[in-house]
Amino acid sequence: MPVSVFIGLGSNLQDPQHQISKAITALEALPESQMLAVAPCYRSLPMGPADQPDYINTVVHMETGLSALALLDQLQAIERSQGRERAERWGARTLDLDLLAYGNDEIHHPRLTVPHPGIAEREFVLYPLCDIAPTYKIPGLGPVSELRDACAPNGIVRLGETP
Repeated sequence: MPVSVFIGLGSNLQDPQHQISKAITALEALPESQMLAVAPCYRSLPMGPADQPDYINTVVHMETGLSALALLDQLQAIERSQGRERAERWGARTLDLDLLAYGNDEIHHPRLTVPHPGIAEREFVLYPLCDIAPTYKIPGLGPVSELRDACAPNGIVRLGETP
C-alpha cells in the first residue's frame, strides 16, 4: 500500500536551482514511488552560519511503497550522487533532502525522526509545503496552513516574485 510522503529539498552551492531540478528528476525515478506535486522554489536565508549563500528550497509530495528507512537510504544516495558532504552542521551544501512526513506516522528511530524536527519553525519548509498541501495535518502539530501563518517569513522570497 503506497504511503503519502513529503520531502524537503534545499541547496546553496554549485548552481542551487540546477541541483534542485536534478534532485527532482532523481526522486521521480525512485523505485515503487510516484511524484504527485512539486512546490514552487523559494530563496531563503541560511539557517546556520551567515557566511554562506542563500538557499533555494522546495517541497515535493510523493507516494511510495518504500519503508521510511529505505526511502531515507535512497534520499541519502541522491545527496551523495550530487556531491553532498556532511562536514559542518547547517553549513553550505550542494543538496539537502529531508523526509518531512511519512503518511501519518510518527517515527523515532536513531537514524530518522518524522515529522522532521523543527518543521513547525522553518519557513523554508512551511511556505512551499503550504503551496501544495495547505490542509495536510502534520502528525502531532496540526494543519500546514496554520503552522505557516504562525511562522515568521524571515526574508523568504518565492522565486519569480519581487522581494
